[in-house]
Amino acid sequence: MNSFEVIGGKKLSGTIVPQGAKNEALQVISAVLLTNQTITIHNIPDILDVNLLIELLFDMGVQVNKISSHSYSFKADNVNDEYLSTDAFRKKSGKLRGSVMLAGPMLARYNKAYIPKPGGDKIGRRRLDTHIIGFEKLGAKFSYQEDKHCFLLSAKELVATNMLLDEPSVTGTANILMAAVLANGTTTIYNAACEPYIQQLCKMLNKMGAKIEGIGSNLLTIHGVKNLQGAEHTILPDMIETGSFIGLAAMTQSEITIKNAGVEHLGMIPQKFQQLGIQLSIKGDDIYIPAQETYEIVSYLDGGILTVYDHPWPGFTPDLLSIILVVATQAIGSVLIHQKMFESRLFFVDKLMDMGAKIILCDPHRATVIGLGRKHSLKGITMSSPDIRAGQALLIAALSAKGKSIIQNIEQIDRGYQFIDKRLRELGADIKRI
Repeated sequence: MNSFEVIGGKKLSGTIVPQGAKNEALQVISAVLLTNQTITIHNIPDILDVNLLIELLFDMGVQVNKISSHSYSFKADNVNDEYLSTDAFRKKSGKLRGSVMLAGPMLARYNKAYIPKPGGDKIGRRRLDTHIIGFEKLGAKFSYQEDKHCFLLSAKELVATNMLLDEPSVTGTANILMAAVLANGTTTIYNAACEPYIQQLCKMLNKMGAKIEGIGSNLLTIHGVKNLQGAEHTILPDMIETGSFIGLAAMTQSEITIKNAGVEHLGMIPQKFQQLGIQLSIKGDDIYIPAQETYEIVSYLDGGILTVYDHPWPGFTPDLLSIILVVATQAIGSVLIHQKMFESRLFFVDKLMDMGAKIILCDPHRATVIGLGRKHSLKGITMSSPDIRAGQALLIAALSAKGKSIIQNIEQIDRGYQFIDKRLRELGADIKRI
């Protein structure tokens, strides 16, 4: 297994460009199965999870043409609809939770879909109930196939319906949405996720000939059509990378410009970092973060300690709570981090405590960070990356720490961040892959 060797404590400087959004890529690439015509997608991130999904599509019989390093065309005109029930698919898809999003398009176009147990990182339970219940409401039958060790969804025809999701799941909304675009009649999805990823998926589907209304709201209306056509689509910049780079600049006291940051689609991400006392300015579609010796966490007007928690869009994304937590370790003041969605995502704080951070893990969902205010630097240690976002947070901690750190299991980081070591070296970081 590869590791990162990081010599921390160095100030960085320069310009960095966020990759294409990983979460959007997994959705829009799955949607190519909805048509037998060519779909061209630009700004695809070159990361393990996305490359694995493209490989799965190729194995299913989709024609995949790499136009450039970040642009592909797909043509699903000869798909093996039984591939999802094979051992080969189960082995590969077990490494990728996003593979479940192949089910909606397959069910819509081929009237059946197989779902193996989802894979990916260990951040807690990610249930599939929202997906399955949505498919059942559209008329699909759900059963377990003993001989194939996977679940089977089947339907003679998907019939439109009105549904209220039990949670605004992003992947659940995407999956049900992709099934509903070819259903007979008009479907409404209430309590739908409305993250920019979902908005982008809706826009691409509409370019393909779908009829989706309510984009950007939590009430989607889908008028089913008989078939979809080809289209061209460009993926947004990754908001999680943008947030990570803001945190990196603050922790390493660096002057960094984030170019083409997709500011319009960042929601409250800049605001949350500003609440930690981080200065930043937005110039067009770029974000400039000046070098700061110190930054101080704001308090509530009544003097209460700031709480940062995740919430469905337009609330704060859970994928950046790990970064916020790390950045708070060197702030002046205290903050309560409340991770509501996943019960194991805060367990990486033991590594930060080994580095010298002052953190109280209250329970699996809450941690209180007492900022060191740079009176004491974090110290380099050997640690392992438990998931994509914690891995990036630990990398930021290592870059700010005194001495050498070794980060193991960096395949987790590579799943979500493309060539991160090379890109950080261009900013002056002392990092190498070993």
